[in-house]
Amino acid sequence: MASAGSKGSKNIPADKINLKLILVSGRTHENLFSLTDSASVVTQYIYDNWPEDWAEENKPETNILRLIYQGRFLHGNVTLAALKLTPGRTTVMHLVSRENLPEPSNKDQLKKDKSGEAGCANCCTIL
Repeated sequence: MASAGSKGSKNIPADKINLKLILVSGRTHENLFSLTDSASVVTQYIYDNWPEDWAEENKPETNILRLIYQGRFLHGNVTLAALKLTPGRTTVMHLVSRENLPEPSNKDQLKKDKSGEAGCANCCTIL
């Protein structure tokens, strides 16, 4: 589970991940999490402990916060360990408000459809 915000990588315990979360507005906040914490644990913690330095941001009425890591939305049950994050270091993720997530996809879903065009019904691009 998370602990209070941490600044500076030299204070990160060897068994924790320091997540630096970035909002669309560009505001950031850092918290320590365990490798066993899932994306839903992270978003619930942030929702329940909305950072004071984000007071001007619009906190959603319900927890529809989602994490984006390396251009992909993280589904709720994905743990930080499953992402192969390095303990004792800072990892940057984006935090957005979004009701629904696209279904997990793999490279096989990007095969050409019958028309010969590449297609993927559930792709998203983060610019």
